Amino acid sequence: MTQGAGQGPEAERTATLPDFRVPAYVHETGPYGQSTHPGDVVPPHEETYPEGYTPTERDLPVINRGDTLRTGVDPASLAAPQDADGAGPLYVVGDVHGYLDELVAALQAQGLIDAAGNWSAGTARLWFLGDFTDRGPDGIGVIDLVMRLSAEAAAAGGYCKALMGNHELLLLGAKRFGDTPVNSGAGTATFQAAWLLNGGQKTDMDRLQDHHLQWMARLDAVEEVDGYLLVHSDTTAYLDYGDSIEAVNDTVRETLTRNDADECWDLFRKFTKRFSFRDEGGADAVRSLLDTYGGTRIVHGHSPIPYLLGEVGSEDGEDNSGPVVEGPHIYAEGLAIAMDGGVTMAGKLLVQELPLDI
Repeated sequence: MTQGAGQGPEAERTATLPDFRVPAYVHETGPYGQSTHPGDVVPPHEETYPEGYTPTERDLPVINRGDTLRTGVDPASLAAPQDADGAGPLYVVGDVHGYLDELVAALQAQGLIDAAGNWSAGTARLWFLGDFTDRGPDGIGVIDLVMRLSAEAAAAGGYCKALMGNHELLLLGAKRFGDTPVNSGAGTATFQAAWLLNGGQKTDMDRLQDHHLQWMARLDAVEEVDGYLLVHSDTTAYLDYGDSIEAVNDTVRETLTRNDADECWDLFRKFTKRFSFRDEGGADAVRSLLDTYGGTRIVHGHSPIPYLLGEVGSEDGEDNSGPVVEGPHIYAEGLAIAMDGGVTMAGKLLVQELPLDI
């Protein structure tokens, strides 16, 4: 597998930042014993975020490899909606974060692309849940692949589409605003500093072109397909941007079009929030989104499954054997499906057909 976070060139570029393997804030612990800081593991419900919450520190500490994690699935919760009449099978992809080789292998394993990397799934429907860049070695290569597959799938009668992740907002902000100070709610912050701290790759920035920027800026934030509400982040912050899918997507695009650094930072800040569906009250948080936007189950990326399970692995950097995630994690009374397998921490890049078959 390609090098993970905290190894190789990325470690050299971020040498002046906190050690990614053993964060300086490791003495602070959350309810599951995980290390916490203002931009990372936060209280489990949206309404309990600290005043002025801001993602000005590294998004998540690295989980070193540990034992295999088997996600808990309640079979009784998996009565899924039927595919739309005449539509091809539906697939979703979790966070990629620049791991192009792993993405190609996962798509090939599902029969979505052939040995040459071309679309081979006919009328299948493929949704990426966001976070194409940062941390991994080839974020621009990932975007180029998704853009190409979008054209090839459409020509074959299917489609390949993508959602806006917080790292798309982060890369857009770093490119547009650089070191321009923004009102972070916790002192001075810049997109450039946040991008570097959260795995920004110089090679991605060097290869970033106008058509990549335009593609990212036009991505939808929310969609509903076959009864599944697709979002990137496990947060209720989407409710701040509209009471319909169309309204949210329009508001996000209009915010990016205005090109105001503070507005874009606030959008990025809210998209970094996580864990709203975990723990007590999580199912109600999911229902608040389903009741507003439709669907019977939510599918998201953003929060690595090991964190949702309360697993943090070893902090000593000595064990290089896991974690490994077997597949999506179903939780919140069966209403939420998590798709970030933790590829940046030597986990699995998940490509899953819906409905789940167990």
